[in-house]
Amino acid sequence: MDTLTRIRAFIDVVDAEGFSAAARKMGRSKALLSKYVRELEDELGALLLNRTTRQFSMTEAGHTYYRTASDILKEIDNLADLVRENNADLKGRLKISAPRTFVDAEVGQSLVDFAKEHPDLSLEIHSEDRFVDLIEEGFDVAIRITKLEDSGMIARKLSNFRMFVCATPEFVVKHGPFVHPQVLADVPVIIDTNSRSHNSIRFYEKDGSPFSVPIAGPIEVNSPQATIRAARAGLGISTSPDFIAEPYIQSGELVTLFDEYLPTDRGIYAVYPHRRYLPAKVRTFVDFLSNWFRRRDETSP
Repeated sequence: MDTLTRIRAFIDVVDAEGFSAAARKMGRSKALLSKYVRELEDELGALLLNRTTRQFSMTEAGHTYYRTASDILKEIDNLADLVRENNADLKGRLKISAPRTFVDAEVGQSLVDFAKEHPDLSLEIHSEDRFVDLIEEGFDVAIRITKLEDSGMIARKLSNFRMFVCATPEFVVKHGPFVHPQVLADVPVIIDTNSRSHNSIRFYEKDGSPFSVPIAGPIEVNSPQATIRAARAGLGISTSPDFIAEPYIQSGELVTLFDEYLPTDRGIYAVYPHRRYLPAKVRTFVDFLSNWFRRRDETSP
């Protein structure tokens, strides 16, 4: 029995949080997995798992070994993937993190289109608005809508992105004039709690100096779709991503405010861990999204 098989058994047990669950998932017997892990411990001369009749936990040595062994196995799998796979024959699972804002909007169609083009590749999409730790949580790639900070990850910009401050023309007439963003402190604003600083909006003076305006309003919700619906109903001002607000702006149902005070250096990025051998499935996914957004941007009005 080779060491790699024992290592995979150990990682499977840890990931499944138990021998029984790992046995069911991997289609192997609990006794066989236990044998592999015990042989690995004998080979290392160290206890990796504390076992009881009801549960198990990793030892300090187990934690250290798990982190490093997981990375090594990923590199081995990625190298094999690089050698044997081609873009027309992708198999396996791709674990993706994407904001709900992205998945629920029109741009989320890009994920569906990719799945349709690669039916043998299974997508595991986690739709949540927090920034996940790709390495610790085992994600292959993440979609991020932000001003990208230096994170030690590899990032590829898929499309430009900006926020719009918008309201109905009737609301603007009733609550205006809107001569400077500071007036937003005195009018109702629909608050999207997905924002990191959802009780204020950050603007930039024309000389580039930043300032924040405190906001309050009748609705707080963690959904940009809900904020745009509330704005369309005349309940207040919405701060919404361009790919959600633009159809209503184009139709004249909403008008934008303070465009010259809003940042324009944001983007939609695909982010993935820096690995020596990039899996073909990740490379193909990122290339597909890049081309999908390029076509979309070329046909946008």
